[in-house]
Amino acid sequence: MKRLRGVLVMVSLVFVAGVVRGQLQLDLGVKGGMNLSNINALSSVVSSYGPQTGYHGGLYGQLKIDFFAFQTEVIYSTEGQQYKFFYPGYPSFTTNTSYINIPLMLKFYVAGGLNLQIGPQIGILNSAKGYTYLTSNYSGLPTVTEQSMGHYFKGTNMSLCIGAGLDLPAGFNLTFRYNGGLSNINNISSAGTQLPASPFGTSAAKTEVLQFSIGYRLLKIKG
Repeated sequence: MKRLRGVLVMVSLVFVAGVVRGQLQLDLGVKGGMNLSNINALSSVVSSYGPQTGYHGGLYGQLKIDFFAFQTEVIYSTEGQQYKFFYPGYPSFTTNTSYINIPLMLKFYVAGGLNLQIGPQIGILNSAKGYTYLTSNYSGLPTVTEQSMGHYFKGTNMSLCIGAGLDLPAGFNLTFRYNGGLSNINNISSAGTQLPASPFGTSAAKTEVLQFSIGYRLLKIKG
């Protein structure tokens, strides 16, 4: 706790010193790019998991003071996973989700436009669609059904985001991030309440997302 308080005091001093020297800058812009995501989970009916490609896009606002910046965003993001059920001969299936993500990022400029980033993110579930698995008591063949999976997911998802960025000339910028889920997004906690089975069963399920973004600054205000 003492170290944390020390870090907070240091950050506050950086902000004050930056304002006194007149180095305050506000940037507003847009960003978008590609996702590579997965849901880290276990299920007795799934033999393997794999990443799912998606995209993201939205708005950002950044307050920069000297070599330190705070950036918040409102981002629409498509995520999910690929998986194979244990039954032989079945192809790969996908779970597709979309979130409205709101990251709160601290950025440290280490050299020129190169910066390191870390911060929390809250995701609000917008949609979820995928496949469920139900074993028949008569033929012994499983039934795989595509359906809305909103009731299998919790409505919010907390993540920790870490990454790096690069500010380019003419208002462009690049960002690479890893968003690691901190909260369990599986809304089903016992087998007795889950028929048919989802690809993440009743285990704790956490998201993992790699993001590559291209941004463009629409407005810059210096104070």
